[in-house]
Amino acid sequence: MPIIVNLDVIMAKRKVSLNELSERVALTLSNLSILKTGKAKAIRFSTLDAICKALDCQPGDILEYVSEEEYKNLNL
Repeated sequence: MPIIVNLDVIMAKRKVSLNELSERVALTLSNLSILKTGKAKAIRFSTLDAICKALDCQPGDILEYVSEEEYKNLNL
């Protein structure tokens, strides 16, 4: 799927660890890890809302659309 999750980038910019974000948004480490690594198949708006509040960012900072061709070239 050509949706790229840039959660790790935003977390690094904000200097927030996975443990800290997990506590802030009340999600398990494993669920956040799945999202962070781009292996999630879906995300609830309430989860996205909580992450954006915790990281002071916009949904577009976390989720990015690329074309099928670009996605194939990323080797994800």
